[in-house]
Amino acid sequence: MFLAVGCSSGDDGPGAAAGGVPVVHKGKLTTCTHLPYPPFQFEQNGKVVGFDVALIDLVAKNLKVEQKILDTPFENFKTGAFLNSGECDLAAAGMTITPERKKNVDFSMPYFDATQALLATKKSGVTSLADVKAKHKKLGAQAETTGESYAKKQGFNAVAFESSDAVLNGLRTGQVDAVIIDYPVVQAWLKDRANAAEFVLGQNIETGEQYGFSVKKGNTKLLAAINKAITDARADGTYDKLYKQWIGPLPKATP
Repeated sequence: MFLAVGCSSGDDGPGAAAGGVPVVHKGKLTTCTHLPYPPFQFEQNGKVVGFDVALIDLVAKNLKVEQKILDTPFENFKTGAFLNSGECDLAAAGMTITPERKKNVDFSMPYFDATQALLATKKSGVTSLADVKAKHKKLGAQAETTGESYAKKQGFNAVAFESSDAVLNGLRTGQVDAVIIDYPVVQAWLKDRANAAEFVLGQNIETGEQYGFSVKKGNTKLLAAINKAITDARADGTYDKLYKQWIGPLPKATP
């Protein structure tokens, strides 16, 4: 049930899914995201796929509707703009749950434990943020993300890029020498042999971040449906299967 990005023209108006869960377009579960952000959501062979997409497909299946995906600017996820305007039912964008964001939207239970990572050009000689500072190198990050926030807290004036693709391009073209971004994104990039030959994975930065899906404040029925899908997937092994498919090997259990 992976659906390509599209617009809402020609769709039916608001409706209700199974269990009386309200949806902004009848027969659809409309998801706002920001592309590309592999391995969570990205286009592959004309379809939008990824870990987030697969998990929300489980929600849509339970609600007896189809998932429809809209590509929207990432800054709107902090304010909940597209949820409040009725363009989308939920947001799924590899988004960290933060107190600031919780003021504007309601989050699902956490579905992914995330860390940040430093990726640098091999020629830079950089493998840590300390190296970036000591060698006076340029650091980049995706705008409005927790990676950018972390860089600022560490005293860096990071070059802000609009998307993850722009972050990678900035590294490729020498606009920056290193970038800080979510570790799974770096993992996905390094699966490409050209990237692996040009870049080096530096320090892994534990920030205690957890991802969540967001809904309009007060949308308790949809929130309950999302949480149920996550809980069921963890219980029946579906979550682990999707994790291995889109992210990689499961994290080792903490002793």
